Amino acid sequence: MITNASESDAPVIIFGESGTGKELIARAIHKSGPRKNKPYVKVSCAALNESLLESELFGHVKGAYTGAFQSRTGRFEAAHEGDIFLDEIGDLPLSTQVKLLRVLEEKNIERVGDHQPIRIDVRIITATNKDLKQLVDQGAFREDFYYRINVVPIWVPPLRERTGDIPLLAESFFQRICLKSEKRIQGITNEALDLIIRYPWPGNVRELKSTLEYAFVACQGPMIGPEHLPPNIYHMEIPHETGEPSSLGLEEIKKRRLIDALQQSGGNQSQASRMLGISRTSVWNQMKRFNIKFKKSA
Repeated sequence: MITNASESDAPVIIFGESGTGKELIARAIHKSGPRKNKPYVKVSCAALNESLLESELFGHVKGAYTGAFQSRTGRFEAAHEGDIFLDEIGDLPLSTQVKLLRVLEEKNIERVGDHQPIRIDVRIITATNKDLKQLVDQGAFREDFYYRINVVPIWVPPLRERTGDIPLLAESFFQRICLKSEKRIQGITNEALDLIIRYPWPGNVRELKSTLEYAFVACQGPMIGPEHLPPNIYHMEIPHETGEPSSLGLEEIKKRRLIDALQQSGGNQSQASRMLGISRTSVWNQMKRFNIKFKKSA
């Protein structure tokens, strides 16, 4: 869906719980599309109050309001020919929704305090962790604006629904922290990985990253064990069922994911690499390492 969305100029909306990586998906859409060499501008709709938000989005002219000592370019102008990412769109005030709806339909903006239209070419990407349809029913979100931004929806599943990704993400965060840390920690024990896989991750990927950072601080030996994990994970009650058998090692999980991707792609290594989010060279190297022989279907 990211690949398909990147090739379109249609508005994209990303739904997902907090911490699932919605901003990373927005960046991936930008980097994968024809606008990748043009600006990518992010705005957090929840971080600004209503009066500041309009000036932030559309800019203002000198003297437009008290404190406007000089004219300022807004985020939409700054994103011209590129992508603008409006995070937490569910927190956008109704009055601003009306103005944004007009921008989407007319491809023009007006700076605060000015009536001169400025032509813009911007693709809009939005994200929210809220149920916008419910907000529409409650009158807290405009229905016409909802349908205007909800053209290409992408749903990001929570981490607890994709437990097979947990070891891969843990390894990725582990390697990144290793590069910045002076500690010579070699890896994560199977017992610690078992707890990490079984934990439900209410904070999603963001919480997983924080957990690995905590473990690096707590660990004084060569391997991260269960005792180095945050107390809420170390002392949790172990559920009986997990989405992915935790007895499988990281290498076995990688091997199974690769085989699944190759089966789904009919042996097409390029397509399998896109499905796994790795390079074609990595697919070839893993096939060689795991001794996987897969003929491409006709």
